[in-house]
Amino acid sequence: MKEVRIIKIKCLLAFLICVTAMFSAVVRPVLAASGGSGSDTLTVGVPADRCPIFYKDTDTDEITGIGIDLIRSAAEEAGYSVDFRFIKEETLKDALDNEEYDILMPFGSAIKSSSGKASIVSDNLIQTPFTLVTAGRREMPPLNELRVGMLRSLGGGAETVRQLYPGIGIVMYETMPESVKALREGKVDALLHNSYVWSYILQKPSYSDLAVQPSAMFSMDFRAGTQDTPEGRVIIERLNRGIAGIADTRRQAVILDHTSRRLYRYDFYDYLYQYGLVFILTVLLFASLIVIAVMKIRSLRQEQAEKVRRLIDHDPLTGALSLTGFRKRVKNLLRSHPDIPYLIAYVNIKDFKFINDSLGMEAGDELLKFWVEKTREILSDEEAMGRIGGDHFAVLRRAGGDEKLFMDDQDVIDSVRNYFIDRGRENRVQICGGLYVLTPEDYQEINVDHMLDYARVAERRVRDTRKDGYEFYNPGQWEKGKRVADVINYLPAAIKSGDIQVWYQPQVNYVTGEVTGAEALCRWDHSRLGWMHPAEFIPILEESGLIYELDHFVWDKVCQDLHRWNEQGRHLSVSVNVSRCDIGRDQDIPGCFNDLIRTYDLTPDQLGIEITETAFVENPSALIDTTMKLREFGFRVEMDDFGSGFSSLHMLKEVPVDRIKLDLHFLTDSGDPEKGRIIISHMIQMIHSLGMDLIAEGVETAFQADFLKSQGSAQMQGYYFYKTMTVQEFEKIGFNRLSE
Repeated sequence: MKEVRIIKIKCLLAFLICVTAMFSAVVRPVLAASGGSGSDTLTVGVPADRCPIFYKDTDTDEITGIGIDLIRSAAEEAGYSVDFRFIKEETLKDALDNEEYDILMPFGSAIKSSSGKASIVSDNLIQTPFTLVTAGRREMPPLNELRVGMLRSLGGGAETVRQLYPGIGIVMYETMPESVKALREGKVDALLHNSYVWSYILQKPSYSDLAVQPSAMFSMDFRAGTQDTPEGRVIIERLNRGIAGIADTRRQAVILDHTSRRLYRYDFYDYLYQYGLVFILTVLLFASLIVIAVMKIRSLRQEQAEKVRRLIDHDPLTGALSLTGFRKRVKNLLRSHPDIPYLIAYVNIKDFKFINDSLGMEAGDELLKFWVEKTREILSDEEAMGRIGGDHFAVLRRAGGDEKLFMDDQDVIDSVRNYFIDRGRENRVQICGGLYVLTPEDYQEINVDHMLDYARVAERRVRDTRKDGYEFYNPGQWEKGKRVADVINYLPAAIKSGDIQVWYQPQVNYVTGEVTGAEALCRWDHSRLGWMHPAEFIPILEESGLIYELDHFVWDKVCQDLHRWNEQGRHLSVSVNVSRCDIGRDQDIPGCFNDLIRTYDLTPDQLGIEITETAFVENPSALIDTTMKLREFGFRVEMDDFGSGFSSLHMLKEVPVDRIKLDLHFLTDSGDPEKGRIIISHMIQMIHSLGMDLIAEGVETAFQADFLKSQGSAQMQGYYFYKTMTVQEFEKIGFNRLSE
């Protein structure tokens, strides 16, 4: 009996299981199909870039939008609750393959998933208008011929568009900024998107140049969809009944609710775009205020610093430099003008205390101020004056010779001496002065205090031995400085008056005895100093930067003489010197000589341009460039004084010269004469082997001339043949043969 009871229980359980299975297979679908009151939840996947269709409410952090509200209403009518999620996939096609979603939105029509699965779509929730947007208003081609840009997330909608307009070209873009850029660059004719979405996007200030094309509007269905499976068909069938239950007024209310909201939120770049000009102007204004404030503060500081500096560097009574200021000024001037010859004067008033005691301190102060005022009248910007203390003054003055010193004594010192006499008092001011002429070493190592000490020593000698006057600390340096000043100051007048003359030293062919040319040299018959040797005045002019004026005078005078000789039928060649300083001044030397021969109707072969060997060594690049240009014009370029110094043999390889002027230093009595002859012999062979012409200068004896002739060097110049002579003397021997 017990076993029978167990069997009956097992049979009853099996029956209940069968009934349950039948209910699940038959009754539940029927109930679902009949709209039973189930409480199923639908997971709805929607895109995240479709405001106001789909978007997240910033206040509630919930997904909302026109599509959300409509599908929620349909689902509630169908007995569903809904759970909305933003799809993670790039397109609806990709999302269709994800079983995480029960349904997806939005569909225009049924499409296949990325893996090829069919889909089924619901009835239309609303007609969504799609609008074309262009960059500015312009005439559009027909829709079948358009190049349209769409977002890649609208892949399903793109297929619907292709079905409606088979000839349309669609380019997919990842983001809206990317598609707008393509539109502005002309890669597409227009952008296509939901009109409701455009109403949101075009609120962006930087898209103000985009324009909606209302004439190109068309509508697309707005549907939900899922995979075409039995379960999917059941869901869509129930949703369709829910969609049918949505009143049109409900649809319009949902659309109006979301499109009337101010959903677009400006980011930083939107504010910058819209208010950029105001922002920039504000920043500029603020920056200007800061700059003005900083400049004002700096100006105040500079004013304060200037006041402090003036208190330190200037004497408050006379306005002259203080000892500190005088030191600074002298150092700056000597560094800035190392080529100006200077002297420092240390001057004071003898028995100044007596003036203060007898005439009053106010009278003494006025005398000091008068002295400074008179001195300033004669000082240039390259000179300075300072009050060293009490009645002691120092002056840095250009050294200009006795005449200038005499003028200073008349213009300033005499006025100070007679200051009280000119004002009706019988008080003659006695002034003692010491002068120190700066040496080259003073420019190298500037010590103003030492210079003042030297001048003070000379001033003390005057004060101790005489009542009045001045004396030099270094009279030898003063005489040298005067001679330099005489050379520099009288150069223009000497050229104009004819004190400087062009002389010639003939050049001969020792074999034929003919005068073949000459070297142009200059002599100066100074109006005060008499005849000066070039070795004295040429270095001075080179150091002062005036050598070009002298050289150009010589070149021009030589060309005048050559022109005259040409007219007399004497076609001579003359060598002229070019100083290294001429080229260092960036003068266009080749152009200058070319202009001269054009002016005087000469041929280039009549001028030989001599440049010293040391000049080529000191500044090879500039000299080589000048030499090449001279030769291009047809001039003969000569390297002068070769062998007189530290000959740089590699220059013979680098420098394109035509003739070498060989100095006979090695044939002098000093050293081993035999070694000297060997050196000269090999130098002549080397120069000939290099294809250069040769002339020996400084030939003073018959032995030297015969030796050079034996070595194959016939062109010579020197005192053995002729000394330097005037142009008149040269013209007399111009073509004569040398006597045997």
